[in-house]
Amino acid sequence: MKLTTKGKFAVTALLDIAIYSKDDQPMTLYAISDRQGISISYLEQLFVKLRRQGMVKSYKGPGGGYILSKSLDQLKVSEIIKAVDDDMDARTCHGLKNCKDNNKCLTHDLWNDLTNHVYRYLDSVSLFDLVNKANQNNSQLQKINLEM
Repeated sequence: MKLTTKGKFAVTALLDIAIYSKDDQPMTLYAISDRQGISISYLEQLFVKLRRQGMVKSYKGPGGGYILSKSLDQLKVSEIIKAVDDDMDARTCHGLKNCKDNNKCLTHDLWNDLTNHVYRYLDSVSLFDLVNKANQNNSQLQKINLEM
């Protein structure tokens, strides 16, 4: 079980749009790349998948870029990760129960429960939650800086 850079970067890129987009103006991949340190070619690959899954809308031409196509509370972290084909299944059999010699292995239930727990948690976290957390952290940093 491993969350790859595809999943991490997809969540980061959509969170970037959620935080930095002004008045639903499209965000360029260049701007996201610059702020987050993710290559533009990698972002292009991710945004093709995110657009196909209906998470972003794209606009071409001058002033073009991407906007979120759903409200922040509707964009769940688990769906973003799945949209870019990231698999966080801890089971080697992917739930087919053919882990060892075409039968369920001794630790199948352990890995099955872990996979379900991870997805339940990621299903409970939305971009709205992440934006709120980022805003809280930012206001705490500003308070610390003012006290210094």
